[in-house]
Parts: sequence; C-alpha cells; structure tokens
Amino acid sequence: MSKVKLGDVAIEHKETCKVSKDGYPIVGLEHLVPEEVTLTAWDEGSDNTFTKMFRKGNVLFGRRRAYLKKAAVASFDGICSGDITVIEAIPDRILPELLPFIIQNDELFDFAVGKSAGSLSPRVKWEHLKNYEFELPDMGKQRELAELLWAMDATKKSYQKLIAATDELVKSQFIETFGDPVTNEKGWPIVRLDSVADIRIGPFGSLLHKEDYIESGHALVNPSHIIDGKIVPDQELTVSDEKYDLLSAYQLEKGDVVLGRRGEMGRCAVVTASGMLCGTGSMIIRPNGKIRPYFLQRMLASPSFRKVIENKAVGVTMMNINVPIVSSLMLPLLPASLQDEYIAFVQQSDKSKFELEQTLSELTATYKRIIAENLG
Repeated sequence: MSKVKLGDVAIEHKETCKVSKDGYPIVGLEHLVPEEVTLTAWDEGSDNTFTKMFRKGNVLFGRRRAYLKKAAVASFDGICSGDITVIEAIPDRILPELLPFIIQNDELFDFAVGKSAGSLSPRVKWEHLKNYEFELPDMGKQRELAELLWAMDATKKSYQKLIAATDELVKSQFIETFGDPVTNEKGWPIVRLDSVADIRIGPFGSLLHKEDYIESGHALVNPSHIIDGKIVPDQELTVSDEKYDLLSAYQLEKGDVVLGRRGEMGRCAVVTASGMLCGTGSMIIRPNGKIRPYFLQRMLASPSFRKVIENKAVGVTMMNINVPIVSSLMLPLLPASLQDEYIAFVQQSDKSKFELEQTLSELTATYKRIIAENLG
C-alpha cells in the first residue's frame, strides 16, 4: 500500500461537444444525488447551454457546494454542467471501478470543502482537488475492494427500493380502501374541517425574536421541520421554559396535526411528543375526537388535497393559507373503526420501514468504514 495523490491516478477529462448535442443525455448538478455513487437521473432533449462532455466510466464530481457530497460514475456518454468536474481514471495506475469510491467518500469531500473558494456559491478547482492524498493498495487488493463495495452498493439500492415500495403501498392502500378524499367517489359523508377540529395559526413574528432562541430548549415547529410527514426539530431553534410558558396558546399537544401554512402546501405531521411550540409558519389542527390525527394527516398530505390547498392559497411572492381557508376545507368523515384499521396498517408498515432504514443505516456505516480503513 502506498500514499498517492488523486492527480497521480486520475486526470480531469476535458472535452467539449463540437457537434450536435442531439441524442446526448444532459446531466446537471440537480441530477447528482448526495452520497450516491451511481448516476440515476438525467435529462434528454432539453434546451441548455452545456458543452462539457463526459464518457462512460467517468466520475462526475459536483464542484459547487462540495459539502452536498455529489459525485457519481456515468454509465453512458453525455454532456454536463460546467459546475461538474469530469474525472477519468488512469487505468495502469488505478482500477477504474474503484475510483468512484475514492471520490464519493467523506474525507475527499471534507478536503474539497476546505479548498473551495467563494462565499455564496463556493467551488473547488481540479488544481486543488488533484492534491487530495489517500492510501492506494495494489491492483489485486483494489479489485477485491471494488467487487465488495459494488456489491454493498447494490444491496443498499435494494433496501432503498423496499423502503420506497413500503411508502407506495401505504398510499395505494388508502386510495383503494377509501377512494380519493377530494372526489369522494365512494360517497362518504362530507364535513368541514372546523367541525371536527379546532384550528389555530402559529404566533405572529412580533411574539418571537432572534434573541429568544436558545439551544436545547422547547423546539419550534416551522414548515422546514416537517419532513416526509414527520417532525424533525432543530435543537438550535428552541425557546426557554419562560418563553414557552408565555406562549402557552401555541403549545403543541400529542395528537395535534401541525400544518405548514406557507411554502409547500399540504406539508403536515402528527405531534408525538409534548414540549414543542408551533412556529410562525405553521398552524395547529387539534382533532376533537371525530377524526383520528394520523388519518387526518394522511388526507391533508394526499396529492389531491395538496392541490386543493394550493388552489385556495393566497399570495404572490410566497403562497400562504390562513384559518378561514383551512377551516372551510371539506373532507370525508369515515367511521372510527375504519380509520383505526388503516392506522394499524400504517403503524405496521412504519415498523417494517424503520427496520429497513436501520439495516440500511448499518450497511452504510460499514460501507464507509471499509472505504476509510482501506482508502483513507
């Protein structure tokens, strides 16, 4: 094993498309998925000003905002953004199949971030990137590592597909059992939302100031903290016990549904823990017992209901919803027993999904450890 620089085993592939771009897939930074070593998205036939070419087997490195950890190997020839550095292995110095894992790893991205220049949109140049140092084993060991890492990557993708399939199953089960909540083709009784829940807007901005925020206090729940139907609080955006008590009208209770009132419409989650505070960009929907919180959340987050909310939203720069808009939403009211059956199904699916995510997390940690120990 010997220590080498990236520039000793790879070069920047510099090629410009001098003919028609027709037929070539187009890759922009938005097509590179953070921490994914394979390219899975691209455009075809879109208008663009890109001229930089890449070839099958080249590694596409997102040189702008390197902290996003975007780098993937191409499985075809194409054209890419100027914000992507195209890296090509020198085959007699490194196994080309191993190069993607040397580039798509945390140590190299940390190095790239340190060498990036620019405040708003930092970029790193190949002149700096090529000086990244790492341990490179002999060709036999390289081949071993490449086979192992590609096999692990394939297993990771299998788990990711299972997780996505679990989500789709939950969505399809809702529609199959209850129908579309907006068209209500199954003829369930229709009620206004404010007849089955109390609705309250979050605190005005004048009630919360920058100096009120502390670390590890009572978390604020703004739309940005609602991710994939769950609340993901920021421990740096919290308030003290005193401020929490002062804003008692906006305290979230277990079983509340917190709904984002600006930005992405229909973003909502069920509150599962006490001690949090509704943020200025959110609303509190507190079911009165006639509708189950998780069932309500599933309806509001459904694609058809999101569209209804978007159409009712007001504003020019940023779309907003208010209490009258949310109160007037019409939704089907199903028997409690059917709601409970569906919730039980969702909870079982969530349990399966959680187990898959745990396994995927452990596999990813092992994958990263192998790279660090053998190519660090």
